[in-house]
Amino acid sequence: MFHHRTATLLVALAGLMLSACASGAPARPTTGRQMVRDRLAAADDAPYSAALRAVTQSGVRRLQLMEGRVNLNAPLTGRMKDTTEQYTEDVVITRQKVYRRASGTHGPWQEFPASAAKGGLPVDRLPQYVHLMLAHSATVHRESEPVRVAARLTPEDIESVDKTTARNLDPATAIDAEVWIDEEGRIARVRQVIHFASGPGIQATLTLTDFASAISVSTPVER
Repeated sequence: MFHHRTATLLVALAGLMLSACASGAPARPTTGRQMVRDRLAAADDAPYSAALRAVTQSGVRRLQLMEGRVNLNAPLTGRMKDTTEQYTEDVVITRQKVYRRASGTHGPWQEFPASAAKGGLPVDRLPQYVHLMLAHSATVHRESEPVRVAARLTPEDIESVDKTTARNLDPATAIDAEVWIDEEGRIARVRQVIHFASGPGIQATLTLTDFASAISVSTPVER
């Protein structure tokens, strides 16, 4: 028959043994998707700017090149140069409007609604875009940094993140999306291969570098 003191000692020893086992056990591995969610959750939500380079091509033929600087974690604003086979234009994006004119000229700026800044990618909603990918069976590749996330989406899927972007992608049948996320939870690169029912697909690659403080962007003046 056990004495009360003996029983208490056994319980205490058992507790110590369990604690030792728990402390010595390897940490429960974090899944790739959860790691991405953790990075996004820990990312600084203050507005910042980044150098932007966006290339759209069909096969080896480059259709468009956009280079400049944009503000993120805020309404999309920025300044850049847009080059296609037909033209090269300076572009200024404010919260209300997009302004364009031929590079090197001093004439009037053409004005467009702010939504005209959106193409086939919601640049101002990239974290939400990644969450959408995670909700659609995304694969996470953790072999190197930044971490790469890949998923197949449709325009209907993207509508939940940005209706304008989804409308721009409406002719597509599917979008193979890849996103690279750095250790700070910032999106450093996005690549989309856009498929159509007929005709060749289009590949669009967005690269964001040189992260810094947000820049001031105002309505351009004619000069």
